[in-house]
Amino acid sequence: MQLLTVDPCWLARPSIEVAPDSIGCTLVRQFSNGQIIKGLIVETEAYGPNDPACHAYRRQTPRNQVMFGPAGVSYIYLIYGRYHCLNLVTDREGIASAILIRALQLKYEPDAIAQHQGLKLDRIAAGPGKLCQALQINLSLNGQLLQPGQALWLEHRQPKFQKDLDQQILNLVQTTRIGLSQGANLPWRWYLRNCPDVSKF
Repeated sequence: MQLLTVDPCWLARPSIEVAPDSIGCTLVRQFSNGQIIKGLIVETEAYGPNDPACHAYRRQTPRNQVMFGPAGVSYIYLIYGRYHCLNLVTDREGIASAILIRALQLKYEPDAIAQHQGLKLDRIAAGPGKLCQALQINLSLNGQLLQPGQALWLEHRQPKFQKDLDQQILNLVQTTRIGLSQGANLPWRWYLRNCPDVSKF
């Protein structure tokens, strides 16, 4: 499995390149007891320089300073006082850039989300807040290096997924981002077409 692990150098590109390329990659969450949960990334958004919707648009702050660091690190923040959002830092160090992981396709229901009983499997991680709740991702994981042995890391697309994309059996949709008051016109959201796990809006 080590050969599938995404190297930080792969993420050290502009967010608008990494975001679509991340669709089909696997997000791995490892808990302190060794339990592992995996989810296929099916929806992302890009945020970067000169982007009024980016947290780092105006200046560096204690909240967004992780975005200015090296690629391959988690950037997690809280919205509405209760929901966490997971971002992956991209681009070169000093350039504030990240992708938001908006939805995952899970193969099974994580043990930790008994409170979500009644939800269909394809809705458990269908949104940035939902996936963080399902995988117990919170501010304690902010700024962590994405690599095996840590709490979070990425694995590359499986060959079959890439082949299906190349043969247009699977397709990505590019559109505008969701729930923004600024930068809403930028087409920096991607998702897997006809995937039931994509967030609804």
